[in-house]
Formats: sequence, structure tokens, C-alpha cells
Amino acid sequence: MEQRTRAVLASGFIGVVFLLVQVGALALVTPFDTAGYQAVEDPQDPTNSLLYIGAILVVTALMLAVIKLDLERLIRAFVVFASGYLSWYVFSVVLPPVVAPYGVNLLALGAAGALAVALYVYPEWYVIDAAGVVMGAGAAGLFGISFGLLPAILLLIALAVYDAISVYGTEHMLELADGVMDLKMPIILVIPLTLSYSFLDAETPDPTGEVEGGPADEEVAADGDSAPDDEDSDGIEADPLDREAMFIGLGDAVIPSVLVASAAFFAPANVPTVTLPGLSVPVPALGAMVGTMVGLALLLRMVLQGRAHAGLPLLNGGAIAGYLVSALATGVPIVDALGVAQYL
Repeated sequence: MEQRTRAVLASGFIGVVFLLVQVGALALVTPFDTAGYQAVEDPQDPTNSLLYIGAILVVTALMLAVIKLDLERLIRAFVVFASGYLSWYVFSVVLPPVVAPYGVNLLALGAAGALAVALYVYPEWYVIDAAGVVMGAGAAGLFGISFGLLPAILLLIALAVYDAISVYGTEHMLELADGVMDLKMPIILVIPLTLSYSFLDAETPDPTGEVEGGPADEEVAADGDSAPDDEDSDGIEADPLDREAMFIGLGDAVIPSVLVASAAFFAPANVPTVTLPGLSVPVPALGAMVGTMVGLALLLRMVLQGRAHAGLPLLNGGAIAGYLVSALATGVPIVDALGVAQYL
């Protein structure tokens, strides 16, 4: 009973992390747009999704090659740099430009640098999770204002399919997860099940039997003592709830949040909104959030049974379903909700 209670609490913590990423992305879309951070000239162009998916395939192939060459430090250096770079985008619109010589917000630059240094020097679980929330909200916000509704939906569908193939078919994402777990970087989020847990001191989990993931997003539900085929060293079947921590890929939180941010940013002006503390959220965006959480609940239930599962089919599917149901319920025509009206 105690193990199940800890697993339920940890699952709730994962839900809170997802919520922080989503709310953070919603809070950042307007400041990002004002700052001119939109990454593409035409956010309604569906080929934007193809370019991003191609970039994911290239990066995944490069990471697998680096792992095979035993050069994981290159991945670590890249992730630390990316963490600092993404967090700078966030801090640049959150922190006031108190000191800004030549237009550079030194306060934001210092905060981003401190986060990157903390990740490199002391990647304990709470440092990784805090950095992951900042990075996740920033990435989802940036993609949200850069991907219109159709490109965002296409992106989520394509990545859900890719996730399923890479976990259930080729299994190369399991290999990637196995290679990056030692890096202790915010490629994953770490949720401890005990107060004494230390990610720095823990043995590296074996993700090959209990991983779920997508592009840079592994769902791991294992402790450091897990053994292949869910058996311990004595050949006794292991309890899937008997673990010290749960792990979930940062991408699992980011990708569905792209649609949340896009649904908020590109929502028609007449769509009803719901007021959250400091935010006015269009109902379709709120529906995407709720759908993501439903998908997450189903995913965690499956993972806690001790099997590997691809997360994005459930998470992205929930986000899309929640968005479409909410959009139609508020009177948005289906062609507008899907972003295809301009092609008809």
C-alpha cells in the first residue's frame, strides 16, 4: 500500500510538472510575440512541421551515432548549451532589463548562465526538473507562436506515429534512452518516490524494459536496481511499483503543449475564454490541456504496470481530441479548428 501511495503521489507530481509547462507556455506566448521571437515567416505553412520532423530525425541519428562512438560528453555539452539558450529566451521576457548595455538584458543572461552552470556542476533531480520546466515552457511557447493550428496538429500526429514506431517497432528510442540516462540532463524529468532519493547517487536505471518515449522524450518507470524482463537478480518477478524514482521525457511534456500554446495564440477573437490567475485562456486551449492530462493519466496507469509504452500517441491524441471537442463546443467551425479553411 505504501508503494502504491508513493507512486500515486509521484504521478500527481508529474501532472503538476506538465501543468507548469503548459501554463508557462501560455504565459509566454504574448511576451514572445511582442519580443519578435516567432521563428518562421508564415506560421500557417504546414511544411514547417515537415522541417521540424526532419530536424528531429537528424538529431536522433546524430545522438545515436555519438552514443555508439562513446562520445556522450558531446550530447551533455549540447544539452547544457541548449538549456542556457532556451532559458535565456524565457528570462529575457520575464526579468526586467535593469542593466541592458547594447540592448542585452544582463539579468536574464546571468540567470540563464546560472541555470546552465547548475546543470553542469550539480545535476540533482530538483535542478533538472526546474530547468526542464523553464526549458519546456520556453520551447512550447516558441513553437506555439511559430506553428499555426494546422502545422501544430500535423506535428503532433506525425510525432505520435514516430514515437510508436520508435518504441514498439525499431526500438531505437529505447537505445537512445539507455545512452543518455547517465548524462543526468533535463532530457528527462526526475520524480523521486522517497524523500532520501538522490539522482546523483542513484544507479543508472535500465530503461530497456520500462521505457516510453519519443523524440528526446523517454517515459521511464524504473529504479536503479531494475533487471531485464522485470525480474530481480533471483529470478523473482519484480513489483513495478518497487522503485525509487519515476522518469518522464521532457519532450512528452513539451510536444502536446505546443498545441496548447498554438490554440491560445491563434484562437479566433470571439472564442470564449476562461480566466486563470494572471491569464485569460481560450476554451479550445484549455480543452487541449485537459485532453493532455487525460492522456497522461492513462499513460501513467499503463507504465505503472511495468511495461514500456510510447507516450505521445496518448498525450498528443488527448491534446488534439480535447482541443477539437472544445473548439466545436464553442462554435468554431471544424475547418477553422483544423486550420484548413484557407485551402478550401
